[in-house]
This record gives sequence, C-alpha cells and structure tokens, in this order.
Amino acid sequence: MSIGILGKKLGMSRMFDENGVVIPVTLIEAGPCPVVQVKTMDRDGYVAMQLAFDTTEKGKPNKPMQGHLAAAKIARPRFMREVRVDDGNVPEVGSVVNVEIFAAGEIVDVTGVSKGRGFAGPMKRHHSKRGPETHGSMYHRRTGSIGSSAWPSRVVKGKSMGGHLGAVRSTIQNIEVIRTDKENNLLIVRGAVPGPNNGYVMIRKAVRQAKKKANR
Repeated sequence: MSIGILGKKLGMSRMFDENGVVIPVTLIEAGPCPVVQVKTMDRDGYVAMQLAFDTTEKGKPNKPMQGHLAAAKIARPRFMREVRVDDGNVPEVGSVVNVEIFAAGEIVDVTGVSKGRGFAGPMKRHHSKRGPETHGSMYHRRTGSIGSSAWPSRVVKGKSMGGHLGAVRSTIQNIEVIRTDKENNLLIVRGAVPGPNNGYVMIRKAVRQAKKKANR
C-alpha cells in the first residue's frame, strides 16, 4: 500500500478547466505531518507510519504519550493516524510528510467522519418508500410493518428502522487530484469528501487503482 497524509477539510468551491467546464472541488489543508512512529515487518508484522497533524492547547499528554511524541519533537497533536506504506518507502521518525507526495491527475481515497444528522426516520435513513398521500390514509412517512405476528413473534435483527444517522467513518474512493499547492499546504480534489468543514480527513493513494494495475 502507498503513502498517505492527514489533513483538514476547508470547504467546497469550483474551478474551470481549459474548456470552461465547471469542476466542483474540495479544498483540503494537507500536512505538514511529522512521522511519530514507524512500524516494521520484523517488529510489528506490518509496515506503516504514524502521522500527526495540527496541534491543540487543550489538556496535556500523559507521561507515556509525552515519551512517545518526544522522538518526533512535537508536544500536543490534535489528530493522529496510521498509514500503511510500501516496505521500501519507510520514512524516519521525525521526518515530515508534505502535500508534494501527490500530483495533479492522481487518484486518491479520502477517509473522514460523516456529518451527524441526529435521529432520522426510515425514509431519510434507508430511502424507504412512502405511503399514500391521500387524506385519511394515516400512513405517510411511518415505518410500517416491522415483523410477523405468529412466527417468529419478534423483530428480526437488522430491520431497517429509524435511528441515528451519520457521524460514522466513511471513505470516498477514486477521487481525482486537481491541483496541489506546497506553499500553502493545499490539496484540491474533485467532488465532495466526508465530514463537515474543519473536519479531519486522511488522504491515501487509491487502493482500487493499485489493484487494477497489479492485475494487468
């Protein structure tokens, strides 16, 4: 698997290509991300690196975490994640990963936490069909029948019903990189990515694209 980077979703905008066609884009503040820890095949059974992004003034890390962060010379990171890397591309602890690892035209996967929508009914949560809109039907946006009466005399697990919607880990795959700006640590990708503005995301080189190349 290839290298990745952490970032913050700044918001959406639009750009124009050379033919004047509008491209919806998302602006992401990507990096710089110091490498906090390196996982090796001999010691950990897999190859990865732990990245940190952004800092916070709230709270103070405990003693074990302070020692863990000392090698990378950072004090209080706000966002930390592991990213798998190729065995031959393992960086050193304390090195910095910048947005320059991506280039325009490259395909990436973006992972974040989707927007929380609170409690939602079955129509909004599962896109179920509504009932008759005629007067007196008494069944418009309700859940409807949820099980049998005689057998099994209970609601089957996994039944699509109302409940909490959103605020879950979500990944959008195969997004095109439109432009990178190293000076401003800016990554511009086509389309939307999960989460609200100022939400933290993880950007990695596309997994499915790598599988397609390997199968060829």
